[in-house]
This record gives sequence, C-alpha cells and structure tokens, in this order.
Amino acid sequence: MIRTIQTEEITRNIKEMCIEANHFLAEDMEHAMKKAAEEEKSELGKKILLQLQENLKIAGEEMIPICQDTGMAVFFVEIGQDVHFEGQWLEDAINEGVRQGYTEGYLRKSVVADPILRENTKDNTPAIIHYSIVPGDKVTITFAPKGFGSENMSRIFMLKPADGIDGVKNAILTAVKDAGPNACPPMVVGVGVGGTFEKCAVLAKKALTRPVNEHSKIPYVADLEKEMLEKINKLGIGPGGLGGTTTALAVNINTYPTHIAGLPVAVNICCHVNRHAVRTI
Repeated sequence: MIRTIQTEEITRNIKEMCIEANHFLAEDMEHAMKKAAEEEKSELGKKILLQLQENLKIAGEEMIPICQDTGMAVFFVEIGQDVHFEGQWLEDAINEGVRQGYTEGYLRKSVVADPILRENTKDNTPAIIHYSIVPGDKVTITFAPKGFGSENMSRIFMLKPADGIDGVKNAILTAVKDAGPNACPPMVVGVGVGGTFEKCAVLAKKALTRPVNEHSKIPYVADLEKEMLEKINKLGIGPGGLGGTTTALAVNINTYPTHIAGLPVAVNICCHVNRHAVRTI
C-alpha cells in the first residue's frame, strides 16, 4: 500500500524543527550538561558549565538562539519506500522549510551561494541533505544545524589497515588536541570509521545525532567510545578551553565495511550545544 504525503507537510515540519533546535537543547544534551557540571573537578570549569546552563535557560525562556551561530542546516531524511510525495519537489520543500524557519525565527543567515564569491543567500539555504530509502511508509527527518567553529576543527584521516585500532585512537585524539578551545568545549565527538573518503565523513556527522547517553550496539565500538571519552577528558582542555576534567560530553562512533586496502577515519567535532531534532511523519 502506497502512502501519499504532501510536501507542504514536510515544509511545515522543517520550519518548526529549525526554530526548535536553535532555541532548545535536546533532552539528552541537557542531561549530559547537568551531569558534567556536577562531576567537573575544576572550580573554573564548573563555573563555566553553570554559566552555559544559565545561557540555555535564558535562550528557552526568551526565545533567543542558544548560540549566535545558528549553523548550516544539515538533514538526514529516511524515506519509506512505500511513500509517494505530492506537491513541490521534495528538495525544494525542505529548503522552503529552512527559509521559513530561519527567516521567521530571526536566526542568523550563515550560508553563502558560492564558496569563493561568498554572496550571502539571506535565508540560510540551501541545506545539506542526506537521503536514504528505508522499508515502510513513513519519513523520518533528523535535523542538525552545524556551527562552523567546531566544523572547521573536523578532520579526515586515510589510515592504512596496518594502523589498526591504535591508529583510529590516535586519529581521534589528534583531532581533539588540534581543536583545543576552538570547538567550544565541552564537545561531542562524532567518529566515522570505514567506508570510503566521503562515507566516513557522513558516518561521523550522523554519529553526532545519536543521543549522547546511547552507546554503539557493537561491543568493541561501545568499549572504544568509553575509552576515548576517558582519554579525551584527561587532556585537560576543559570547558571553554580553560582547563578541567570535562573536555567532551560523549564520543559517538559509527562503523561501515571498507576496502581491504583502506581504513578511513573521520572525526566530526561539535560544540557543547550539539543541536539536533527528530520527527517522523
């Protein structure tokens, strides 16, 4: 049975998600921030974490964006194979939702139409959209506005198979050390291992949208996530980069099959707000 979805419904949901994610921290991140403030050993670090929480409270109460960099709109759109769209072309409908959300929500317009000529599009379009076809008759949209303070600190490493898991660990630590205070810590570290040059980057980006209190279902990957979080938090970068025991709130790792000759690793770092929202239509 084919289910018909009007693309204007997609536009409406996208608009609401753009405003919601930029004003309210996701529940998993809110919990992680509170836990970090309780456990931080440095007095200065604890003070910064409490100030960040105060900022989040004000943002929600006064409908002010939780960060002035309201990001480039990134979407993961899972489309059930039994869905038929009617109305505007889906990609136009998504971008229209971004235009409405960023314009009506008074969110900063951060997108330029050409990477060299750099003329602002004035409505934060176009979005970055990753589509996948899945079983069923629903559409699940995951929205992750990505600020570029942390995005600029992200890295791809094309490792050799002989580098193994130790090479992966070293790549993650190298990326975090190089990021230092520039990624607005405490950060969330998304990691993609496997696939190809571009696939590992998408894996890392998608990893950032996984709730920070959920580990990988693959036992060795879950162990790696815990180990790397511990090692990162021993670097001493701390909240705001001013020292402390909370440099990262979570390390989320996704893996994918790869070629016999390669071991691609992407590290996509996100700042302490790590905005994301999910809706199923």
